[in-house]
Amino acid sequence: MTDTPDDPQRAFRARIERYDGGASETKEIAVAVEAPINIVYGDAPYAVMMTTPADIEDFVYGFSLTEGVIAKAAEIRGVEISRQHEGYVASVNLTPDALRKHMARRRNLSGRTSCGLCGVEDFTQLPTAPGKVGERAVAPEAIARALRELHEKQRLFRMTRAVHGAAWCAPDGEILLIREDVGRHNALDKTIGASLRAGLAPGEGFALITSRCSFEMIEKAAIFGAPALVAVSAPTSLAIQRARDLGVTLIAVARDDSALLFHPM
Repeated sequence: MTDTPDDPQRAFRARIERYDGGASETKEIAVAVEAPINIVYGDAPYAVMMTTPADIEDFVYGFSLTEGVIAKAAEIRGVEISRQHEGYVASVNLTPDALRKHMARRRNLSGRTSCGLCGVEDFTQLPTAPGKVGERAVAPEAIARALRELHEKQRLFRMTRAVHGAAWCAPDGEILLIREDVGRHNALDKTIGASLRAGLAPGEGFALITSRCSFEMIEKAAIFGAPALVAVSAPTSLAIQRARDLGVTLIAVARDDSALLFHPM
């Protein structure tokens, strides 16, 4: 089962009333949907994530990769998504080898909200990239093109003003795909998952995110194999350090006419 672009769960209507001491006005607006998704590998629940319930299958693939559950898309044989109470259950059918590997390192993350470290008991449990990716320069013209297309393609953001976006871009800045979510980590996981399923080569493009760039975003990009990450907002100190260590080109505070390339001192 896969979400369709016109899935009504992407947004719902709410009535608002202006409350500013002026003339009273009441109207309907679109509001971003947030719902729990329980990810289950085999028969064992792994995590409950709060996400926008669109492109759930993409999210499952990307989350599974960046969590270290799988190393490639072929290790997932299928995903069954069902509605349950106020949320969803994503039952993931792993290959036997992948399931055995997962069960050997399973950790309980119930209640996790994709904040990066919630549920991690010690530093050894942090998902990490297998090695250096290999930095890639991104031309200013490519960044400008990607940002222009980003504004056009963020349909849910235009409706709600309440979601993050993440895109996978060709070297010239063309956006090949984009995903949105109330969670910035989730948006990137969805984009990574969609890229995996589409067979896009990670070494031949760059990731673009609308949110701030923390170290988890660098880790996810590196685990996927992205040589460069462009962020609209600013990075954290650890993001800059991890980008250096993992060989990811980090460009942030990106605008149509400028951007900053970050290096640690």
